[in-house]
Amino acid sequence: MKLVTYSKNGKEQLAFYINDSLYDTNAANSQLPNAMSTLLENWESTIDAMRKTEADIKSGSNKAEGIPYKGANILAPVPHPTSCRDGYAFRQHVASARRNRKVDMIPEFDQYPIFYFTNHNAIQGPGNIPCMPDHFKKLDFELEAAIVICKKGRNVKAADADQYIGGYMIMNDMSARTLQMEEMLLNLGPAKGKDFCTVIGPILVTPDELEPYKIPAKENHVGNTYDLKMTCKVNGIQVSEGSMGDMDWTFAEIVERCAYGADILPGDVIGSGTVGTGCFMELNGTGKLNDPAYTEQWLQDGDVVEMEIAGLGHLSNTIVAEKTDFSILALKKK
Repeated sequence: MKLVTYSKNGKEQLAFYINDSLYDTNAANSQLPNAMSTLLENWESTIDAMRKTEADIKSGSNKAEGIPYKGANILAPVPHPTSCRDGYAFRQHVASARRNRKVDMIPEFDQYPIFYFTNHNAIQGPGNIPCMPDHFKKLDFELEAAIVICKKGRNVKAADADQYIGGYMIMNDMSARTLQMEEMLLNLGPAKGKDFCTVIGPILVTPDELEPYKIPAKENHVGNTYDLKMTCKVNGIQVSEGSMGDMDWTFAEIVERCAYGADILPGDVIGSGTVGTGCFMELNGTGKLNDPAYTEQWLQDGDVVEMEIAGLGHLSNTIVAEKTDFSILALKKK
């Protein structure tokens, strides 16, 4: 299934995405939930009815009326995650970033997957990303994929973890690099460099839709792996390209670590971490390593960031400067 949350009469509405149209779940079947949070909380008891209703719409036996996807006010597919973690799964990104800083690759990367918690209240979907003045001090995107958890678990083994994944989405883990790098000098964070916006969407795609893209996990790893092309354009110019298949740590392995001694809950969102070439910080570092005169690029007011992942859709956002001069960097004690 492909599922969308959109704004209908000022309220969040869950819908099937079929042939560029949206079909309200509860209009197609009054027994179905009308919100993503309710679906995730009742996934196992509801998913079969969801699948049958979707199939009936596609076959024409269900006469529910759809509306065009284009022109609808699309929200994040999971508008209110119970939490949001972000992983560090792509070795190419980590190795390139460290090489660019002239430090050795950290051997611990190959020993275990890691993640950090970000602000689950700053989740949004397509549209404008409002940014404060300090965010524009090296404002960056991060091209990622994400999953959402669909049932409660604890101490979940990687071999079983894929059954806890309800679906996949595009993620843009927005980053204010000056804020991020300053606070991480104190070995804590990232926090203010990340907490202003994380974009997911525009569609939640269930794992069965991705079966044609499945490939084996890398050697000595376990979990579903998909060869999905990932790209990012800024103002129409492609700046990043990679594949979900390049993940060294699978989502199943990341879920295993998240669930060790802790509950994972329906509605938890977990990102993959940045794909290789998937942010300006890495691209600028590589450019300057090859040419000291390389001109760095960072996101500016009015820039349009477009991300695509094969099978997961197209995510577009516009950077918008808040009309203020308030700066927390300016409050720094001397």
